[in-house]
Amino acid sequence: MKRETITLTTRKGNVSYIPFKRYFVHLMLAGIILARLSANAKGDPQGKSNASEQDNNVDTFSAGFLFDRFKLTLEDGFRTEAAGPFYYSQEADSGNVWAIPPLFSDYHNPSLEAQEYDSLYPLFTDGRYGHERRWQFFQILNFSWGLEPDDASVKQFTLFPLYFQQRSTDTNLNYTAFIPFYGRLKHRLFKDEIYFIMFPGYVETRKRDVVTDNYLFPLVDVHHGDGMQGWQVWPFVGREHKVITTVTNGFGDAVTIPGHDHSFYMWPFYFSQDNGIGSDDPEKLRASIPLFAYTRSPERDATTVLWPLFTVIDDRSRKYHEWQMPWPLIIFARGEGKHTSRVFPLFSQSHNDVKEQDSYVWPLYIYSRLHSDPLDQRRDRVLFFLYYRFAVKNTETGHQRVRLDMWPFFEWHRDFNGDERLQVLAPLEPAVPDNSRIERNWSSLWSVWRAQESPERHTSSQSLLWNLYRHDTGPDFKKVSVFFGVYQSERQAKARKIRLFYIPIVHSHPK
Repeated sequence: MKRETITLTTRKGNVSYIPFKRYFVHLMLAGIILARLSANAKGDPQGKSNASEQDNNVDTFSAGFLFDRFKLTLEDGFRTEAAGPFYYSQEADSGNVWAIPPLFSDYHNPSLEAQEYDSLYPLFTDGRYGHERRWQFFQILNFSWGLEPDDASVKQFTLFPLYFQQRSTDTNLNYTAFIPFYGRLKHRLFKDEIYFIMFPGYVETRKRDVVTDNYLFPLVDVHHGDGMQGWQVWPFVGREHKVITTVTNGFGDAVTIPGHDHSFYMWPFYFSQDNGIGSDDPEKLRASIPLFAYTRSPERDATTVLWPLFTVIDDRSRKYHEWQMPWPLIIFARGEGKHTSRVFPLFSQSHNDVKEQDSYVWPLYIYSRLHSDPLDQRRDRVLFFLYYRFAVKNTETGHQRVRLDMWPFFEWHRDFNGDERLQVLAPLEPAVPDNSRIERNWSSLWSVWRAQESPERHTSSQSLLWNLYRHDTGPDFKKVSVFFGVYQSERQAKARKIRLFYIPIVHSHPK
C-alpha cells in the first residue's frame, strides 16, 4: 500500500513527511487494540472473574494518553484506558464495564445478574436484570419482557404514542392498542385498565373498583364503583356521591372509608364539596372562583376572597395561622406547626420541627433541610445547579455523605466511609446527579482532572489530561507516570524502579 506523504518546497529543496494527524490516529487505534488484548489476557472479557482475586496479580503499565493500566483506588480491581478518553475497561467487585465513549458501553454485574448496554446514551439503552429486560430507542421504540409475581412471562412492545402491545403466558394480561382507532391497555398510564374506540370519542377506564365511561374525553363521563356514583358534562355541570363503606385491612379489622358529595356548575364559577362524611373530621368546601372560596372542618378553616388575592387559614390540628396576599407570592404563617415569611422572589423563610426551606432572590439561592434523627439532610443551591451541595448525615454515627457541584467546572463526592472523588469539568453531571450511565458514557470525554482517595484503604490517585500525568499511592507502593510514560517512577516496599523512555535506569531491591 502506498504511503501518503506531503511535500513542501523550501529554499533547500523539497521535503517530504508523513502527516502527524495520521500517525496520531494510528497510535490511538493501536492503543485500543492493545487494551482489548490486555483485557482478554488478564481477565475474562465478559467480566465473570473476581476482581479482588486478580488485583494482586495485575501488571500495571503506563503509556499515558495512549495506554494506561492501573489498580483502582476506591475498591479492588483494575482499569485499562487507551486513546485518551475514547476507550476504557474496568473490572471490579461492584461490576465490570468496557466502553468506547460516547458510542458504546457494556456494564455487567454478575452478583446482581445485571447487564446494561448503551449506544449514544440516551439514544439507545438495553438493560437486563435477572429475568427482566428492557430496551428503548429514543423512548419511541420500547421492548421489555419479564416475569410477573405468579411466574407468568410478559412481553411488551411500544411504538410511542401510536402502538401498544403486551403478550403473556397468562392470556388475561394480553392487550393491543392502536391509537387513536381502537385498543385496550392494562396497568398503563396510572390505570388498571383502559379501553377506547376512536379516541377521544369513547374511553373506558378502571382504577380498582371505579369504572369511568368517557365520551369526548375528558368532557363527558359517567363513573361508578366502590359505593360511588357520578357524572359530568364539563365545564357545565357535574355531580358525584359516595356512601360510607368499610374494608378489611391486613390485620383483619374493619376500616371505615368516609363518603363525599361533590358538584359543580359552570366550573370554576361554582363548585361544592362535602368530604370526610362519617369521619372525625368532615370538611365542607364552597367556592365561586374568583369571587370567594371557603373550607370549614373541625381541624381547619380557610377563607379566600378574590382568589388568589386574599386567603386566611386557621389550622388547629397543626397549630398555625396563615395569611396569603396573594398566593403564592406573599405568605406569612405563624404557629408551632409552621413558621413562614415569603415575599417572592425576594425572600422566603419557612420551617417547622422537621423541615426548613429558605430562598433569597429566587432562584439565586435556595436552601432546604430535613432533620429527623438519625437523618439530617441539607441541600444548598445557587441558580439551581450552578452551585449545588447535598449532604446527608447520620446523627448517631456522625458519618455523612456529601456531594458538591460547581457547573460546569467540577463535581466532588464523599461517601459515608470517607471515600472522595473529584472530577474537573462536569457539564452534565450537576444537572443529572448520580446518573451512572452519564458517568459511563460521557464523563471520561471531559474529565481533564480526576482525583480519588480512600482513607480506609490508604490509597489515592490523580490523573491529568487522561493520564498524561498520573500519580497512584497505596499502603505499600507509589507510582508516577509523566508525558506518555516517558518518565515513570515506582516504589514498592523498599524496591524502586525508574524508567526513562521506557528503559529501566534504576532498579533497586531491598537487601
